[in-house]
Amino acid sequence: MPKRISYLRNDQLPTVRPGYPGNKLFGNEFANGEELLEPSFGTVLKWQLETNPQKEEKKADTWAPAVVDCTAAFSATEDLLVWLGHSCFLLRAAGVTLLFDPVLFSSIGLRHRHALPCPPEAMRSLDYLLLSHGHRDHLDEKSIKLLAHQNPQMQVLSSLRMGPLLRGMAKNINVQEAGWWQQYDLGPDSPLEITYLPAAHWHRRGLADLNEVLWGSFLIKVNDKLLYFAGDTAYANHFEAIEQRFGPIDITLMPIGAYKPAYMMAQSHVNPHEAAKAANVLRAGHVVPMHHGTFDLSDEPASEPLRQLTEVAAGGMLRGELHAPAVGEVLRWQDWE
Repeated sequence: MPKRISYLRNDQLPTVRPGYPGNKLFGNEFANGEELLEPSFGTVLKWQLETNPQKEEKKADTWAPAVVDCTAAFSATEDLLVWLGHSCFLLRAAGVTLLFDPVLFSSIGLRHRHALPCPPEAMRSLDYLLLSHGHRDHLDEKSIKLLAHQNPQMQVLSSLRMGPLLRGMAKNINVQEAGWWQQYDLGPDSPLEITYLPAAHWHRRGLADLNEVLWGSFLIKVNDKLLYFAGDTAYANHFEAIEQRFGPIDITLMPIGAYKPAYMMAQSHVNPHEAAKAANVLRAGHVVPMHHGTFDLSDEPASEPLRQLTEVAAGGMLRGELHAPAVGEVLRWQDWE
């Protein structure tokens, strides 16, 4: 029997794309745009049983990003951008402090390959916690509990149906849910506008929750600048739709890793060439890579994603300026032209 089609959005928030009905649902599962994406355990099993053609190269590749201490960044007052590893960033914009997709602790299957650039206890005075989606390399229960305890004033900005999942981790956490193309309510005096936007991905944390929580990306508008956090995503037409709606993006935080084998990863993640193509479609002035170097999630050697993206940029095939910071390095994004 076909699954019932419906559409969902947060009726308390404005939708910035005219005529958009909300996120499509097949029964209780969010669509990946218009279609349903249901990754199978069979594909994972095939991956586990076959031999990685780059096995020896990967084993010999011990590269990890350099790490510098950034503890002081959490008590600083000036605007800044700091990559904390994988897809976690600290952003201060117009004096507002935001943290993206924090996974501060290693766990089974997710071992950090480099040190955290600051003690987790330093992560205080956060105004907003932005969570792109519910996969465990972006949403870590121990990290949520710690941050909620240390930042009782913090508000979480995330996706449809994320609230119950988070309140199961930290009962009193303040969560605002949005669907794609919806703008969060930050109050009349906020210097920021933050909009939740599409990504080509999926959701699962357990055996019975496939696609029950939405996934997506974020656009932050501050003064005359647009900063885009792409979340986890395959290459798809949402990049063109975002550019058409908002115009050129000043700074794009773009994933580049976990793309091999392609038969398993291509519907979920961009490779470095696709990341560059996406940044070019967005007409990004500056590109900061993420989602590489921190966790061992796939078959490519650790140094390959950044090396390939650097080669693309050196060959003149990346429109924007590439910034590949050390973990913990403070970037003065507001000074970028």
